[in-house]
Amino acid sequence: MNDYDDVSEATRERVLKLAEELEYTPTAAARTLVTKRSQVVGVVLSTGVDHPDIQHPFFQEVLVGLKRRLGAGGYDLLLLATETPGNGFGTHSYLQRCRHHRVDGVVLMGVERREADVQKLARSTIPCVAVDLDLVGRRTGFVISDNTRGAGLALEHLHKLGHDRIATITGPTDTRVGMDRLVGYRQALERLGLPYRDEYVREGDFYFESGNAHMQELLTLPEPPTAVFAASDLMAAGAVRAIERAQLEVPGDIAVVGFDDIQLAAMMQPALTTIRQDKLGLGAAAAEALLRMIERDGAPPPGVTLPVELVVRESSGGKRSRAARTKPTR
Repeated sequence: MNDYDDVSEATRERVLKLAEELEYTPTAAARTLVTKRSQVVGVVLSTGVDHPDIQHPFFQEVLVGLKRRLGAGGYDLLLLATETPGNGFGTHSYLQRCRHHRVDGVVLMGVERREADVQKLARSTIPCVAVDLDLVGRRTGFVISDNTRGAGLALEHLHKLGHDRIATITGPTDTRVGMDRLVGYRQALERLGLPYRDEYVREGDFYFESGNAHMQELLTLPEPPTAVFAASDLMAAGAVRAIERAQLEVPGDIAVVGFDDIQLAAMMQPALTTIRQDKLGLGAAAAEALLRMIERDGAPPPGVTLPVELVVRESSGGKRSRAARTKPTR
């Protein structure tokens, strides 16, 4: 079964035939003792307090890309709980749980990079790749989208359509993604010669409810914006709902652009103009980098930035067919 060369061909054929008839599979525990690998990759996914765990559409698509590439490499995924496990490890003891399950590597998504236990994992010898999170360590790297450029594409598109009062509902600014999209917004305003207005910047949490609430606040301003860039499609959907409930029209009264291009974006009425992240590509790139670190001693941690794309639909009032791309940077 281990393909030793001191076994006769006749014996080998008899054993393999019998193993096939009995549907024999070597146990994972026994295989681990020999290969020193479990062929299992842990996934730590946190979507924030009071949010619907793995139901977030962005993370679902990243997981698909991750599963496909790791599966092709012969690895299984183990989703690690982010709640208190109640097994003696304590809250968010990622490193202990990874060692307990003997995972070969870890993918981190949505976690707080400054959390002590995340930092402990990043400093460990376990290969780790963070998605949309600039986490670095001795064997820890990241795969991220070009969020700054994406925000710039959104602002440039709205400005070309004649808007100069452009607000943003950004993500949490204590996250890399939220800050990058805010920085991209501010840089684009400066580039386009538009003033920065504090009252036009609202900090959301990437979810529908915050987009809805902040859009309602923007509508009460003495001089409300004529366009809004929301740093996620879910927040953009919330903004559209608030605009419609105020008896206004999208894009006739206020244009809206989102970020992510989740499946919901094309199904909305009006269909949502957005910045498309390569979500499957993020998962595949994270898996590729992780496999390289697992299977090659000394392989450096990744630092990969994937390009984004402007997808123009109806919510901005632009032409449906027009698109713009950035060049990938690494």
